[in-house]
Amino acid sequence: MRIELFYIPGSQKCANARGGLRAAAEEVNPGVIWRELDALDEIDYAVEIGVTTLPAIAIDREVAFSSLPTPRQLREALRRRATGTG
Repeated sequence: MRIELFYIPGSQKCANARGGLRAAAEEVNPGVIWRELDALDEIDYAVEIGVTTLPAIAIDREVAFSSLPTPRQLREALRRRATGTG
């Protein structure tokens, strides 16, 4: 599983949330690939997978959150995906 956080540099909200979100993802899936992508540097890729607002989180190249979720929301989304219920 690959999780990508698209952000804009200088966003304090993103900076504050990154650690907790990554920890939540690793709690559910210890083998997760976590990437943090500067949306300005990765604009073509962001558009390709459908990122329309920032910050955003994509799971396996699919936008799952168009704003920052809480760690709990991310854990729940990952568990649903793992069981095929979401």
